[in-house]
Amino acid sequence: MRPIHTLVAVAAVALALAAPTTAAAGTTAAPTVEEQRLDQAAPQEILRRSGFDGVAPDFARALAGVRSPAEAERVIAREGGRLWKRAVDRVQGRGPAGGDLSRDDDRPLYWARLGMTRALGQWRPGFPLTDARRAALLDTLERTSRGEDSIDLPAGRAGQRVKRIVVTGFDPFQLDADVRRSNPSGAAALALDGTTIRTDSGPARVETAVFPVRWGDFADGTVERTLLPAFRSGPRRVDAFLTVSQGRVGRFDVERTNGAWRGGYPDNAKVSRTETVPVPAGVPTPHPQPQWTTTTLPYEKIVAANTGPVPVYDHTEVTEIPAGGTTPVIRPDGPTPGSTARAGGGGDYLSNEIAYRATLLRDAVGLKAPGGHLHTPVLRFGPDNTDPATGQVTDPDFVHNREAITAQVRSILTVVADTAR
Repeated sequence: MRPIHTLVAVAAVALALAAPTTAAAGTTAAPTVEEQRLDQAAPQEILRRSGFDGVAPDFARALAGVRSPAEAERVIAREGGRLWKRAVDRVQGRGPAGGDLSRDDDRPLYWARLGMTRALGQWRPGFPLTDARRAALLDTLERTSRGEDSIDLPAGRAGQRVKRIVVTGFDPFQLDADVRRSNPSGAAALALDGTTIRTDSGPARVETAVFPVRWGDFADGTVERTLLPAFRSGPRRVDAFLTVSQGRVGRFDVERTNGAWRGGYPDNAKVSRTETVPVPAGVPTPHPQPQWTTTTLPYEKIVAANTGPVPVYDHTEVTEIPAGGTTPVIRPDGPTPGSTARAGGGGDYLSNEIAYRATLLRDAVGLKAPGGHLHTPVLRFGPDNTDPATGQVTDPDFVHNREAITAQVRSILTVVADTAR
């Protein structure tokens, strides 16, 4: 995810639910910036034409029957997981489509989740619910509805080698410019979750998650919390990983270098952050924090392979402040020794940040596996459907372009899987 230039664990949830109750029953949370976009015509049409328009009302009814904080945790985890599975099943062709919106669409998941989070914010339970408890429940909903808690890689078995791969995508973003937008990285993640890729060196099982476009979630450790169980040593450790986001027009980029810098572009909550990437407490990380991390993806093989119609590049450019300097400088061939990061190959937004965090965690736990970031082409509407004020929520070119991007992501992932040990 690149603009035009651009751990709350289960134990923590339980702790929050056990905290003293100081707020009276009946208090609610104000709708977030993202939730406020829900009432526009395009999100409502997307929900209706996918059959996901009933998700939030059904969730609100489930909440209405909750009688205790412990039951709330169970119900919210169950309903969040059901939404994730329903979105994956729809994209992968299982069950009814629920409407005439193409199955490859990632947007029903995004807008239905926001309907659920708004319902949770407006819920008035019959027992006291503090802001901290509501936030913990919201975290449960976010994790379960994004696949963050359901990465289920197979254990290694003697004589039955299956490679293990984790892929991540993102929510739609830049929605104030065009609320109709989809994110091809999220669509690819839904299409790949739980699938098996056949390679020349054997099968590879793929598990995925979709992350929010919000600075705060990243600072709170959502990436590390999700990836760490798969990165640590053990029988289910990943053999490769690929973080994916939307990048430039008309090209894929394998990002060579990632920088420890947030450039301040507003996120989906209209929040801006300009600072060194903050590493959350309690996760393995190198000390001192490095300014740069590097991909271990087989970029030469990816670029040389015939993965699809869109060109794939080994992208090496970064922006740095050279050692002893004060002014940012663009370096076409990567950073120079001792420099300070101002943009990685993937820019200075959350796509660069997820790449930085994932590869930093890789290095901290000693994971020796191919991994890094892939930028997809920008997903565009058809030439007669470019004006968000008058345009349709979908068109044949839009669907074709998203399907083609997903297919090429799968081909690129096959190259990655084939090189994994």
